[in-house]
Amino acid sequence: MNTAIERFDESVRRRVGAYGRTVVRAGELVRHPVYTRVLHWSVAVFFILALLSGFAIYSPWLYHWLTPLFGGGANTRLLHPWFSLGFVAVFAFQFLNWLGPMIWNADDRRWTRRVREYVTNSDAVEPDYVDFFNAGQKVYFWAIVISAIVFVISGIPMWFPKTFGRPAVDIGYVLHDIAAIVMLIGFIVHLYEGTAAQPGTFQAMTRGTVEQRWAWTHHPAWYRRAAGRDAHTDSERARARQPQGASGDRRPHE
Repeated sequence: MNTAIERFDESVRRRVGAYGRTVVRAGELVRHPVYTRVLHWSVAVFFILALLSGFAIYSPWLYHWLTPLFGGGANTRLLHPWFSLGFVAVFAFQFLNWLGPMIWNADDRRWTRRVREYVTNSDAVEPDYVDFFNAGQKVYFWAIVISAIVFVISGIPMWFPKTFGRPAVDIGYVLHDIAAIVMLIGFIVHLYEGTAAQPGTFQAMTRGTVEQRWAWTHHPAWYRRAAGRDAHTDSERARARQPQGASGDRRPHE
């Protein structure tokens, strides 16, 4: 990465971090600092605004109830591309922020071969090599990266149809719709995984911390680096302390 970009990103990180703090309680680890949380919720807000305004434009007869939220049909068409640009701009900062831990590696290929075990919660603890992000999270991240690029490329002709002509606009609509579907499906899965599927995950993006039990369950390699202890050892100790007959579900509860 260009050192100038690194310096810029670090400068923004320090400035944003100065306006907030992360309170770590007993038995918790810092998962996401203030800067990451601000970026995450900014991306979410712009994405939802772009999504809702996009629905209203795509099918006015079905989503006519959405246009009043943006001041009517004309305003909705005016605001939608700006919401989309806001989403892409903020996500660009998140891209820089998470690029390092999102790089694909051999351990991620190993994880994809056991995705069935992950979905069915077969193991009490994820494999030792699962670090800050697992392969599924990385796939989602890179899908958003590619979709955001497609959004920008396809959206410009749609924004300026007279400049680019009808063929470019028609192609833009198709690519825009495909990217939107990919991002919508990913968003729904992301919501499920961050709430119902993995209790304790949502706290990481509100308070910035997670319980150590959550960390050793889902990200053993990161837990080992952050806490300096072995995930499986701590998991077995916790299970041994559970009352007899207690649930062995690997999903930690808050």
